[in-house]
Amino acid sequence: MVKMNAKAKLVEGFQIVLDDGHSHSVVVDLPPELGTGLGPTSLEVCVMSHAGCYVTICALTAMKMRLPLKGLTVDVEAVKTDEAGTITEETFNIEIKADAPEDRIRRLHELTVKNCPVDILLQKAGVKIEYNVKFVKE
Repeated sequence: MVKMNAKAKLVEGFQIVLDDGHSHSVVVDLPPELGTGLGPTSLEVCVMSHAGCYVTICALTAMKMRLPLKGLTVDVEAVKTDEAGTITEETFNIEIKADAPEDRIRRLHELTVKNCPVDILLQKAGVKIEYNVKFVKE
């Protein structure tokens, strides 16, 4: 079992400092209509975390598979509906560069999705996630 901590402190207006208790912090805010736009919204951080988690798990999995990556880029577009009040779908555009057969890179993607904690969380929450994976042989 791993325990994680988070603290949130309102600074001014809607500027909030998030802290993990390990000397890492992020400022979140609301867009200029309500806040100052100084940082991303908390929901945007969630989407950013999903992209970051995919890249982290993919790089770890590639290392375990002894599949050297030459490049890895992930762009995520999330949709928030007024009806749901939160994210209902995400589209991942992924580019994986490696000197490996396509079937190994496809397996790398499958294992990444299967083991990405943020992906698992959002899938369980019912978020529809589409993956567009482009394999570039280097």
